[in-house]
Amino acid sequence: MKIVYAGTPEFAVAPLREILASGFEVVGVITQADKPQGRKGILTPPPVKTYALSQGLPVLQPIKIRDELNAVQALGGDIMITCAYGQILTQPVLDAFEKGVWNIHAGLLPKYRGASPIQSCILAGEQKTGVSIMKTELGLDCGDVLLVEETAIEERETYGELSERLSEIGAKAIVKALNALKTGDYTLTKQSEENVQTVRKIGKEHAKIDFTKTRKEIVDLVRAMNPAPVAYTEINGNKINVYRAEYAEAEETTAVCGEILSDSPKRGLLVKCGDGVIKLTEVQAAGGKKMSGGDFLNGRKVQKGQVFEC
Repeated sequence: MKIVYAGTPEFAVAPLREILASGFEVVGVITQADKPQGRKGILTPPPVKTYALSQGLPVLQPIKIRDELNAVQALGGDIMITCAYGQILTQPVLDAFEKGVWNIHAGLLPKYRGASPIQSCILAGEQKTGVSIMKTELGLDCGDVLLVEETAIEERETYGELSERLSEIGAKAIVKALNALKTGDYTLTKQSEENVQTVRKIGKEHAKIDFTKTRKEIVDLVRAMNPAPVAYTEINGNKINVYRAEYAEAEETTAVCGEILSDSPKRGLLVKCGDGVIKLTEVQAAGGKKMSGGDFLNGRKVQKGQVFEC
């Protein structure tokens, strides 16, 4: 099989690497356009482009893939594999590949169709997730499923950490799927239309901590936003990023939600929330460096009795 691979972020690098290492022929790679990064706006290639060029693979970066279908077909692929590519494919694109278009989806379908399956399952407090290899059809992540690989979500695992694991799981899964497609030894499973959840892209507007929520809800939010877009809170007009948090045991208190309960760096940065107390264990002031909550207290960035906004 001659494979055209479409992917963009770091998550999509491991599957491409594994496909090549397994001896499959990749005739070209499609990825999103280079984008400005950082304060200086330096034009930066997507991780998949960087890796593909290092392997001597042809790379296309169409603004809209449907408008450059001739160039895509000229690569000579008879199957397309997509992984976090970032564009919705039209029917002419799907029809351009004799053996179809297959997607590496970082979630257990039909739950968490859409743009943020990894973050959304952490936010929902799920205990397991996985990777689904599905045939791409018109519509959002609604195609028949070829195989599924499940994995437990670790209690303190962040979005970034889980993404890395699922990328490697997806790499093994797509090779297994390609071998099945090559031999014809596979069965497709139609997705149930019950319990379908479609999840939106998550941005900074979803990342503010509400200390009236439960400890679990806050910890899950912090995990789901690490490393981006990063959970945050505000105090006296100053923004504080929160990278890690955990449950804390504390005496019964009449403090209001969001109130800082500790003045000892050894105890850490304890904050009252909806059903108890939470400890902010890794934080960052605007323009500053990451530090422990205890060091944050020690530097008198905040003080006991002050209240974070809810």
